[in-house]
Amino acid sequence: MSAVLGMPAPRAAAIARGLAGPMLIVMLLAMMVLPLPPFMLDMFFTFNIAFSIMVLLVGMNTVKPLDFAVFPTVLLVTTLLRLSLNVASTRVVLLEGHTGPDAAGKVIESFGHFLVGDNYAVGLVVFVIMVVINFVVITKGAGRIAEVGARFTLDAMPGKQMAIDAELNAGLIAEDEARRRRAVIAQEADFFGSMDGASKFVRGDAVAGIIILFINIIGGLVVGVLQHDMDIAAAAKNYTLLTIGDGLVAQIPALIISTAAGLVVSRVSTEENTGQQIVSQILAKPAALAVTGAIIGIMGMVPGMPHFAFLLLAACFGGGAWYIHKRGLFDAAQPAAPAAAAAAAAAAAAGTETHEVGWSDVTPVDTLGLEVGYRLIPLVDKSQDAELLRRIKAIRRKFAHDVGFLPPAIHIRDNLELRPAGYRITLKGVEIGQHEAHPGMFLAINPGRVSGPLPGTQTQDPAFGLPAVWIDAAQRELAQQYGYTVVDASTVVATHISHLIHAHAADLLGRQELQQLIDHLSRDTPKFIEDVVPKLLPMSTLQRVLQNLLEEGVHIRDMRTIVEVLAAHAPRTQDPGELTALTRVALGRAIVQQLAPGKSELQVLALDPGLERLLMQTVQGGGESSVIEPDLAETLLKSAQAAARHQEQLGLPPVLLVPAPLRVLLSRFLRRAISHLKVLAHAEVPDSRAIKVTSVVGSRA
Repeated sequence: MSAVLGMPAPRAAAIARGLAGPMLIVMLLAMMVLPLPPFMLDMFFTFNIAFSIMVLLVGMNTVKPLDFAVFPTVLLVTTLLRLSLNVASTRVVLLEGHTGPDAAGKVIESFGHFLVGDNYAVGLVVFVIMVVINFVVITKGAGRIAEVGARFTLDAMPGKQMAIDAELNAGLIAEDEARRRRAVIAQEADFFGSMDGASKFVRGDAVAGIIILFINIIGGLVVGVLQHDMDIAAAAKNYTLLTIGDGLVAQIPALIISTAAGLVVSRVSTEENTGQQIVSQILAKPAALAVTGAIIGIMGMVPGMPHFAFLLLAACFGGGAWYIHKRGLFDAAQPAAPAAAAAAAAAAAAGTETHEVGWSDVTPVDTLGLEVGYRLIPLVDKSQDAELLRRIKAIRRKFAHDVGFLPPAIHIRDNLELRPAGYRITLKGVEIGQHEAHPGMFLAINPGRVSGPLPGTQTQDPAFGLPAVWIDAAQRELAQQYGYTVVDASTVVATHISHLIHAHAADLLGRQELQQLIDHLSRDTPKFIEDVVPKLLPMSTLQRVLQNLLEEGVHIRDMRTIVEVLAAHAPRTQDPGELTALTRVALGRAIVQQLAPGKSELQVLALDPGLERLLMQTVQGGGESSVIEPDLAETLLKSAQAAARHQEQLGLPPVLLVPAPLRVLLSRFLRRAISHLKVLAHAEVPDSRAIKVTSVVGSRA
């Protein structure tokens, strides 16, 4: 067919699959309008029974409800198929029923004779019972389970989404896995909601079956007696047999499909299908089988009871219990015994190797890690709200927005070696911060101007070193009235983490993070990035330049400007220090804006002219690797510290403005002692900013 249509076979197959659904619906609707011969009715009734059995088997062999996600649609299609067959068979029964019991095909006749015989009252009762079982018991129960499942699934969606976000923020899963899990959660809600709606079709089908039954019987009697001059007995025989056979042929597949629906929505998701669950969970208890056999045996010995049936079943249950216990069947599915677990633990403690040592035993060091004591586990446990995990997600998002790249995920684990309320933050396996946080209590931080002391455990704010005190929740309002900044335990840890990752931003920009940043930029300007890295500049040099900027607190959000500067100067020099200085000049507007936002005047510290000349002579003699003489270094440091304190007392950021040749030397020297002091070169200050010197470093006055 594909050759005829002149298209490849896969495309033709895809088109055929796409047309299968619409063609099926059109055929079902056509069956209600077009007359079908008895042979076609036999084929369609047989197909209906076979298809319902296949759906039941598929439903029993599914492991999760979403493995059969198309089931609500199948339920609707099978209901429509049964109704179409009912309409088609009703037409044939009423038109040809006077010719004999085989007027509507052999399938209807066989079901009528086999299940009804010559007693139409029994056949009618059997049919009504089957409809009641389907309508009242199976379909109603399955619909109720689907309704409750849909409600619970929708109620649980926010919690599941938060758990996924928490695992993603903690680095336990990747973005693709998180996206897949979110899709599964949405599909579960859609599935149970669709099952709830589809079950209404099956209930309506059962009602329609009863109505069609009485319509066929009454209509058949009227047609047979009035139009074909049949006596009432013959008309009742023919039309009742055909009607009950037709109803049974339709209701048996309906009962099977409803049973499949109940199995799909009522099972608890495990790694086993329904059959495996039944066998492994019921027969796995030989004691239950033995006790059941004993009870049945005792009942069989009661006078008047059917001894053979009861004693035979008792023997079967007892023999089965003995065989399962003797053979040790289903033991693999049971949890390991405490003795075995203890033995395994003892072997591990003794250093006994149970397998060959391989590279899988070498675990890489986490770039960022958070270790917590056991009292802090509720803050990071996704089953207990995990408030800290949500804050860590917000920290990474804000860091990416402020600094310009996505930091590595923070891997969280408990550590019993820590104090119960202690935590430790690590960078590449090395501790960079540690403190304590007390869940249920609040940290009242003294910003410097409070109206009174507070009772509690005295400590320091871990992020900025301010005096603080841990207080009970009842003292929170009092602390706020006194002017304290009051935060909870998760905020304490989150603020500490945020402060540390900003302080170590340069160390967090590894080769992997840089590659992800380049890939992100390449989505918009692939050619521009490719022309610079790696054609003009190796990635290692770009990484060093960006790390130099980050070390001095300069964000790298404006990567377009950074890359443009590097592209312009890379043919002349590959020195990271020189490229960093040129980049800082281009970023001067952003640097100054970051230090003094919204101000037209930049108030700075300046070097004493004599000190500046001495330092210039030092730099000219040794370049950036120059070493300041000890006496001069001590004088410079003390004067800079005093000037920085004076600047802070004025409510201004401590900024030292120096000539360009001195900037790197003084920045490296002063950064260790005065971490918050920023050193700018004259060329980095844009012309639009006025400069005012508030203090002079090195002055004897």
